[in-house]
Amino acid sequence: MSAESTPEPGIPGGSGTNGTRGRAKGRRRKPRSTRRKGLLITAWTAAGIVVLGGTGAGYLYFKLNGNIKSVDIDSALGTDRPTKVDNGSENILVLGSDSRSGSNKKLGGGTDDGSARSDTAMIVHVYKGHKKAGVVSMPRDTLIDRPECTDTQGKTHPAASGVMFNTAYSTGGAACAVKTVESISGLRMDHYLEVDFSGFEKLIDELGGVPVTTTKDIKDSQSHLNLKAGTHKLDGEQALGLVRTRHGVGDGSDLGRIQLQQAFIKALVEQVKHVGIFTSPKRLYDLADTATKAVTTDSDLGSVNSLMGFANGLKSISSSKMHMITMPVQYDPSNPNRVIVEKTKAQQVWTALKNDQAIPASATKGTATGEAKGVVTAGN
Repeated sequence: MSAESTPEPGIPGGSGTNGTRGRAKGRRRKPRSTRRKGLLITAWTAAGIVVLGGTGAGYLYFKLNGNIKSVDIDSALGTDRPTKVDNGSENILVLGSDSRSGSNKKLGGGTDDGSARSDTAMIVHVYKGHKKAGVVSMPRDTLIDRPECTDTQGKTHPAASGVMFNTAYSTGGAACAVKTVESISGLRMDHYLEVDFSGFEKLIDELGGVPVTTTKDIKDSQSHLNLKAGTHKLDGEQALGLVRTRHGVGDGSDLGRIQLQQAFIKALVEQVKHVGIFTSPKRLYDLADTATKAVTTDSDLGSVNSLMGFANGLKSISSSKMHMITMPVQYDPSNPNRVIVEKTKAQQVWTALKNDQAIPASATKGTATGEAKGVVTAGN
């Protein structure tokens, strides 16, 4: 799926014109391809970097408009969507995609078949006042009923039953992914952010790495990650390995990988807040350049001006104010490599978010987990 670039008039002052469960006995999980990437965290970082630099080097940002790719989700979805709840909150669908083209092929291997997958997805609910957020990870292995959807090129894709969640994106791109998430949750997505993992690696390097502490050794030949228990400052390649690893720790499930990703997000958010980017205009620009190249947005966020305004509403949310959960699921009794939605408990989550309330602890009690919680924490 191609993304359209939507430049906007330049920023004032600029010179340009474009602005727990173990494995089932006798069943072993099949090894997953290294193509499974969980890199949506770049979106949060990209937004944070852009807003941090907004006042210090605004005159440069008109040059970055051309980096941002955007897709017109609203036009593709039309009016058959959940009603927007006007209570001051926002819902953002953040996806991590693994296109096999370009520099992504070098990082992940595999065949450049022109396709892309979304193996990681999160609903980020920003509460009224923009001081805290609830984050719900959507497991890629969840079996769902995918609704009929129309992609941004105008092609209609038929509904399908009992398919994996991540087929929504590979079938109909961003619009179909949003349609599917809205169908599952009953929540309207106000914005969409998609992350490219080659840009993620570069961004971590530009930030100077992210400190984390591991309570166990993590060794995964598929994600090329080898960390001893202890404190580390992860460079881009190591960070990429961490957020995509699933065999090096826990039960080898996608749910375990989600737990690692969530821990890394918190470490990354804290690192962004502590990086001194104002001392070097060149470093500031390099960070923003990398960040804006790494994301695709909905058309409402498809310019630096718009992204800055959006990010300005997120900058007060610290990692301690982010409540992160996995959508309530249970393993499929007929296939331990798949999960199914725990509908009653999941509805507690969706109802809470729709009403801009905290997600109740009862919503995730007794649901399937990946046995990797606490393995990674923010470093010192």
